[in-house]
Formats: sequence, C-alpha cells, structure tokens
Amino acid sequence: MSKDKELEAYFAEAVSWDQNRAALNERSVRNAWRVAFAALIVTIAALVALALLMPLKRVDPFVIRVDNATGIVDVVPVFAGNEPMPEAVTRYFLDHYVTVCERFNVATAESDYEECSAFHSPARNQAWAAQWDRANPNSPLNVHKDGSSVRAQVSAVSFFKRGNGLEDLAQVRYVRAQRASGGAEGQVSHWITTIQYTYAAPSNSAALRRWNPLGFKIIEFRTEPEATVAEGPTTAPPPAARSAAGARP
Repeated sequence: MSKDKELEAYFAEAVSWDQNRAALNERSVRNAWRVAFAALIVTIAALVALALLMPLKRVDPFVIRVDNATGIVDVVPVFAGNEPMPEAVTRYFLDHYVTVCERFNVATAESDYEECSAFHSPARNQAWAAQWDRANPNSPLNVHKDGSSVRAQVSAVSFFKRGNGLEDLAQVRYVRAQRASGGAEGQVSHWITTIQYTYAAPSNSAALRRWNPLGFKIIEFRTEPEATVAEGPTTAPPPAARSAAGARP
C-alpha cells in the first residue's frame, strides 16, 4: 500500500508539473501576443505620425547675401510669385519658351521636353504630353525620326490688353527652319502663335526653379502658319506720268 501511495503521489506531482508547464506556456503565449499587439499599435501610430508630417517636409532654397562694405549677412527673401513683372521679363520668357519648345534636335529633345514642362499649367502640360506621345503620328519623335531637325527663331513679340484691363495675352511671330538629316538646308516657314500666360508661385523643386525661377506659366498656346504676301515687281508709271513728273514749271 505504501508503494501505491508513493506512486500516486509521484503521478500527482508529475501531473501538477505538466499543468504548471502548460500554464507557463500559455502565459508566455499571452505575453507574446500582448507584446506583438503593442508593437503593432506603436507601428501604426508611427506611420500615422509620419503621414501627418509629410506635408511639412519641403526644401526651401535661399540665398545668403553679404554686404561688401559692412560685412552684414542676411537672407534674401524667396520670390513668392505675387509681384508684377516688367514687360521685358515677360518678353524674355516668351522668346525663350518659343525658341526652346518649337525646335527639335534629337540630342536635346529630352532636356527640351522637361524644360518646357516647367513652364506649363496642368492643362497645358497634359496637351504637351499628348503631343509628344509616340502613339501620336504627329509627335516630333515620329516626324523627325529620320534625323531631321528644326530651329526656331523669334522675330517679334506683341502684347495685348483685354477690355477689363488684364494683360495676359501675347502674339509671337517666329521662323522655323527645318534641316534634313544630311545637313542640307530645308524649308523655312513663318508662324504666329497666340499665348495666354500668367505668373504663379514658383515650384519648390530646385530642378524646376533652375529653368523657371519666377513661376511663369503658359495657360494656352495656339500656333498657326502666318500668311505672307509675296511682293511683286513695282509697276512703272506710264510715260505721260513720268514726263509730267519730270516737267518743270
């Protein structure tokens, strides 16, 4: 009987040991899930905080100015795009835009495309992308895939004032000279374009500010061939008129 009691005590102790080990494992699993849940909450909170802070992250370029006489250092204010621009500045931007965006050279095509995009409003940029899309048969990439090139030169810039006093329209006359791939001189044509423009806040991108530091924007761009009238030979006056003009009183 004593041996049976000893065995019962041993088995009871073994059972309690197994129960304790099972309880310990269960407690460890619960603690692991709690730690994992806490880590998940912390991760979600960090992601939410990062998402809320992303709009605040930006790069503002600035220029430091040093006075040569006094040595005082100050920061030049960044142009915000709300100052009126003189006509000479607008004339420069219009001349530069037409010269760059109406030319084509395979060596500078990618750079010219990106530079012109820096001057576009969102609607104009969509039209610009569709114009250069290879799916468009009239895309410059398809028209000049034979190696030909186009050079544009502005000849005149005219400004117009609306009835309400707003000055945001200009006409630009320019010449396009196309050169074949062999280097031979090609056709020269005269064009006239009507441009609606405005000034907005410059882009925060340093790459775009390199091309367009003042926020000049092209809203609408319509171009068409300019009708030119060939000048014929001057008609000589009749003999009677010549003799009358040469007669002396």
